[in-house]
Amino acid sequence: MSERVEQEEIFSQVLRAGRRTYFFDVRATKADDYYLTITESKKFTHDDGSFHYQKHKIYLYKEDFTDFRDMLEKATGYIVKEKGEEVISERHQKDYRKEEVVEATAESFTDVSFEDI
Repeated sequence: MSERVEQEEIFSQVLRAGRRTYFFDVRATKADDYYLTITESKKFTHDDGSFHYQKHKIYLYKEDFTDFRDMLEKATGYIVKEKGEEVISERHQKDYRKEEVVEATAESFTDVSFEDI
């Protein structure tokens, strides 16, 4: 029976971004060369309060670093050029709270005080 064993991290960095966490891990091949894994872990909460994580992983090898970096810089540069750095969707902002938006909306439609009744 063959079992896949993850290599131990040699170097690791973590980027927490709201419900998402990104892990950048340097690992060694069997020949003792290094490669990079980039893992996105996203937390999902169920109605009952329980939760699970969904993970996506990219393996990036040294021979692809230059092309990968160039493509990443071009793609991110295009996005910033076209849309700026400001987050457009409120749901993706770190400090977004649905309750605050609902309360603000309710207040903006209500001009009646209890003294008027």
